[in-house]
Amino acid sequence: MASKVDMVRAATKLLAMVVFLGSLLIWTVTPTNTCSQIWLPKIRTQLNSTYFGLQTGPRILINTFPILFMAVLGCIYLHLGKKVNDYKAYESINGRRQRLALLKKPMVVKGPLGIVSSIELGFFSMFIALLVWSLSIYIHNSFATITPKSAAADGEQVWEAKLESTAFRLGLVGNICLVFLFFPVARGSSLLPLFGLTSEASIKYHIWLGHLVMAFFTAHGICYIVFWIATNNTTQMVEWAKTGTSSVAGEIALLAGLAMWATTIPQIRQKFFELFLYTHYLYIIFMFFFVLHVGISYACMMLPGFYLFLVDRYLRFLQSRKCVRLVSARVLPCETIELNFSKTPGLKYNPTSILFINVPSISKLQWHPFTITSNSNLEPEKISVMIKSEGSWSKKLNQIISSSNPIDRLQVSIEGPYGPTSTHFLRHDTLVMVSGGSGITPFISVIRELIYASTTVRCKTPQIILICSFKSSSDLTMLDLLLPIDGSPTELYSLKIQTEAYVTREIQQPTTEQNSKELVRALWFKPNPTDSPISSILGLSSWLWLAVVISSSFIIFLILIGIIGRYYIFPIDHNTNKVFSSSLKSFLHMLVMCVCITTTASLAVIWNKKQNPQEANQIQNLEVSTLLSSFYNVDRELESLPYQSLVHSTNVHYGERPNLKRMLFDLKGSSVGVMVCGPKKMRHEVATICSSSLVDNLHFESISFSW
Repeated sequence: MASKVDMVRAATKLLAMVVFLGSLLIWTVTPTNTCSQIWLPKIRTQLNSTYFGLQTGPRILINTFPILFMAVLGCIYLHLGKKVNDYKAYESINGRRQRLALLKKPMVVKGPLGIVSSIELGFFSMFIALLVWSLSIYIHNSFATITPKSAAADGEQVWEAKLESTAFRLGLVGNICLVFLFFPVARGSSLLPLFGLTSEASIKYHIWLGHLVMAFFTAHGICYIVFWIATNNTTQMVEWAKTGTSSVAGEIALLAGLAMWATTIPQIRQKFFELFLYTHYLYIIFMFFFVLHVGISYACMMLPGFYLFLVDRYLRFLQSRKCVRLVSARVLPCETIELNFSKTPGLKYNPTSILFINVPSISKLQWHPFTITSNSNLEPEKISVMIKSEGSWSKKLNQIISSSNPIDRLQVSIEGPYGPTSTHFLRHDTLVMVSGGSGITPFISVIRELIYASTTVRCKTPQIILICSFKSSSDLTMLDLLLPIDGSPTELYSLKIQTEAYVTREIQQPTTEQNSKELVRALWFKPNPTDSPISSILGLSSWLWLAVVISSSFIIFLILIGIIGRYYIFPIDHNTNKVFSSSLKSFLHMLVMCVCITTTASLAVIWNKKQNPQEANQIQNLEVSTLLSSFYNVDRELESLPYQSLVHSTNVHYGERPNLKRMLFDLKGSSVGVMVCGPKKMRHEVATICSSSLVDNLHFESISFSW
């Protein structure tokens, strides 16, 4: 059975890769005269209809359909992946993953791109080559048609005609970047995991693409403004054409984009993060007026990424509407809290996954991502996150939870969890985890996963070396979270784990009297019966249902715009003296698209809610007192333990920082996985060590809080 599933998955992924390569080939040949003057006219002639028109139909077939089809294939691939035993699979694919790990070795550590692996640098270089190729071919072909005679016929000089042509081609190339812009921020999309990516790790691609988009579009706008001034045609700047492109719509879109771009400056983003966050909601204005500017036919080229983003965004909206059940919390003396939520047993997630949390009593608009510390195998009915007080929002939450008069209930909404679709920790002989401060949080979930693999699955686990740096000794209490709330230290002993903790701002161990005050305090809450356990918004078969939502919404979209085109737009364009407005046509297409997505997604969520009430009610209908009493007993035991419960088995170094270069270079073994999460300087240091030519057994992976 497993071999058949593997074969179907391999065939599905192969087909998706073929479609992907075909789409790249289309983008490569699009600038050429062969495509624009021979192939595209033939396709338009074959597909011309009264339903979709001469332009829209071919664009949907060539640019939109392949990517959405690939997304559906990705859903099928990921659904079948649930039937594969990750632990057994490593035995057969370990060698291939080792070779792939070499491609992930850091090539560039310092620079504007951050830490970039070999494979990332390769794809980035190919993408830049595509942009350079497209721009050069566009400009070469257009300049070949500009002569003094043709320029004079338009009342222009040659340089003015070339400037206008260049401005237009800059917009075309910017649109190529816009095509890919929304893929990294669709958190629940099937395309990212199909390529082995996560939304968290892909945020840097969104940043790169965003800079490229705005650079090309800004140059596009400036060139047109200069052209209009030079030709004394500034009235074009306030023109909203009934057909073709609308200058005013383009200017509004560009201004919205510039506002977003300005807040991405590192100094502004770090000091005024909320300004950056709220300004980014201007993407709605940007995309709306962009489509009005270029028209729906041309917008179909970038439609797939935005379409998948809208599907994901609406599903996240539906999930965030309900309050989840917060069961208990652990308060650490280092201004850190662990929140424990109830979840349905069927909800599965992998280590290093993240959960977005909203607390309306603090802010109804702010959503903050936190790494999940629990393990869905060890703790099937609970999901936990650790939150350290480092910003205004987290400090307010810490004050609420750790108050001397604690509350009985806290209203919380969530989105997620989001994370990798598979784990890869078992492929290494040794696993080194380097953390700084709260950067230890993703490694808590990794260690709990390895505890499960060792104690329950009974498979071989790598030797673990945990190197963690803290500012003060009170931060050492974070090590107590390595175990689940109902776990025991004996579970940790089943692993071959070596923990090296460094306290950088204290030169000696605190006294016994100080230690006695540093306790982990446990709290329990009284949730409302209406609070729901965390569950997947689309049920147990979420990937299949996502495929249904994508495919059905797109099919309904095609049917509706076909009907509108045939019985509303076509009669006006061909049977009257009027011309149908391009802006109105674009608006109708966007409206129908949003209606189709919201309707199909809502029906899918309602259907799953009705079909799968048993698992949700399994926890939902439990008496609160019974549930809380179990946590009460566990928490009282935890509260009675001094914070050194796990620190006793830890080598604590005071007043020094870890010599990472020496520690990593001394490691033996054919495969040493190195994971790092912490300050930027620490990540760069570890990446530099792993990229050194002096070692070939270190396989680097960085976990950053890009969200």
